[in-house]
Amino acid sequence: MNRKQLAVGITGASGAIYGVRLVQELLKGGHIVHLMITKAGWQVFRDELDWDTEDREKVLQEKFQQTYPGTLHYWTLRDFSCPVASGSHRGDGMIVIPCSMGTLSGIAHGASGNLLERCADVMIKEGRKLVLVPRETPLNAIHLENMLKLSKLGVKILPAMPGYYQKPETMDDLINFVVGKALDSLDISHALFRRWGE
Repeated sequence: MNRKQLAVGITGASGAIYGVRLVQELLKGGHIVHLMITKAGWQVFRDELDWDTEDREKVLQEKFQQTYPGTLHYWTLRDFSCPVASGSHRGDGMIVIPCSMGTLSGIAHGASGNLLERCADVMIKEGRKLVLVPRETPLNAIHLENMLKLSKLGVKILPAMPGYYQKPETMDDLINFVVGKALDSLDISHALFRRWGE
């Protein structure tokens, strides 16, 4: 198996389950994950998933570490000792899933206001794989301009839009389609959905 080392950001956009499922799939595959969660991301865990986020270490242990064989490194947004924050670190890319419009704007403008934005900035400056999964509707002109700017820089914009040709029957089917497309963008094999023609 080709064990990859990937940075994953989870922000406060709706759709926290996408980020959770992606991290679980990466760890299930034995990969190394450098995880960053914004303050709003933790709030969405509570509001959408009904998780008790008072003890964050317990959440990370129960939802990710104790079940899966991969390696999880969790970084707070002020801990710039994270190796992904340096261009000398040779990882396999980064994904922000879901990506809020605030985080997307910070990345588009090179703000590097926190660790997540800094790591994304490193991906862009080093010409490495960066995938953003925005979950917002409707989109205004500012959102679209920021996404176009990033796309022109080589960033993959992968909106959280599930497909229906695989005839989803459950909420999990819809979630797995988006997460599967994200894994495709990271060049990681999976069997989360039935592909067209299969």
